[in-house]
Amino acid sequence: MLAQIAQLWQEFSSRPDFWAILSIVPVTAFVTWAHVWMALKMVFYPIHFWGFHLGPLPVGWQGIVPRKAGRISGIITDNTLSKLGSLREFLEAMDPEEMARIIGEQVGHELDHLIDEVMMERRAVLWENLPYAIKRRIYAQAHQQLPNVMKDLVTELTYNVENLVDMRSMVVNQMENDRQLMVKMFLKVGQKEINFIWHISALIGAFFGIFQMFVYVFVPEHWTVPFFAAIWGFLTNWIAIWMVFNPINPHPLKFPQLFKRTDGLKFPWIRPVMPRIGTYNFQGAFMKRQDEVSIVFSEVVTADLITLKSIMTEMMYGKRNLKTRRIIKRHVNEMMETPLVRTSLQLAIGPTEYAKLKSDLIDRSIELTMVPVSDPAFNASRAKKIFTMFRDRIRLLTPHEFQNLLRPAFHEDEWILIVLGGVTGFGAGLIHLFVAFL
Repeated sequence: MLAQIAQLWQEFSSRPDFWAILSIVPVTAFVTWAHVWMALKMVFYPIHFWGFHLGPLPVGWQGIVPRKAGRISGIITDNTLSKLGSLREFLEAMDPEEMARIIGEQVGHELDHLIDEVMMERRAVLWENLPYAIKRRIYAQAHQQLPNVMKDLVTELTYNVENLVDMRSMVVNQMENDRQLMVKMFLKVGQKEINFIWHISALIGAFFGIFQMFVYVFVPEHWTVPFFAAIWGFLTNWIAIWMVFNPINPHPLKFPQLFKRTDGLKFPWIRPVMPRIGTYNFQGAFMKRQDEVSIVFSEVVTADLITLKSIMTEMMYGKRNLKTRRIIKRHVNEMMETPLVRTSLQLAIGPTEYAKLKSDLIDRSIELTMVPVSDPAFNASRAKKIFTMFRDRIRLLTPHEFQNLLRPAFHEDEWILIVLGGVTGFGAGLIHLFVAFL
């Protein structure tokens, strides 16, 4: 037996294309690793279209995720974010009473200046000549009512937030206006899966390379080199992406265990154990990390996506802002319609200008309210209050729901990446053929 193996090896090693055949395995592994890396980069980059237009036809490339940011973010909102809770729940968890106090303090610091500024625009001469005692009483009346007015206002906005803000529209607008944010979110959530696809592709490529090497030994035709390189390129991309998300549900497999993997990067990476029956959880790489991903995704969402600033911005300036203005107007009127304020201002500027003044106060109040709401520290403090809610609810998602955190990034036009693997493999196979075999 050994003599026959030695004879076969002698015959094989004496072939003129011996080294070319041996090069198939490392070349296939490297080319597969390289084109998968390129394919993964093309999922996310470039952020903006790179290329030119030949008439109406674009010639170039834009990353799949940034190119379809609106559609992908809509899918994520419909399939995942909407299942984690309502905007009303999120705002209630942010402690509306504390928000009202902080916003009220900010508005209170500027209230006198706000009244002066609006009045100077409306009736500068009259306001300048109005006795300071009357001005002071107007300021005092406004300050006295501000805390309760602000508390009632924030409470009503929280209670009606579902009617004032379309969460899907809010998220989609954010992602379309900041496509880098979408890429950042996917990379943070799926970085380990991206690395897994990249590195496992080299192993898959090496396996296919061994198969191709034996094919060439028995079918020594030059066409087999680029042909099978294209097949392996196509299959590798498909298998690597498939392994991230499939199987969706865990499938425990029993196997004889002789070694155990050590934790982290500690050397040696494996150590022997007493022979026993081990259990391997056969499940998609992303699906296995639900607990870990829940933390990362919650950090991204609460810091960048569903924030107090984004909710309030959509509420104040979004497509339903007229509803918000009506609510704010009603609460501003509570301060403006007291006998002292109404009588003093109507005498000073007249009923018509008084009505316009209230409209101006609403606009300026919105601007002032957005100052503390836009403060990073204030947003961070609100994010902490809803982080745990997000994390715990993501952990409770079913595997089918959970995969939608990352799946849309690859599902959209993933066929392009798979076909690209075949085309790149064919090109690399041709180069390998000319360099090593001809």
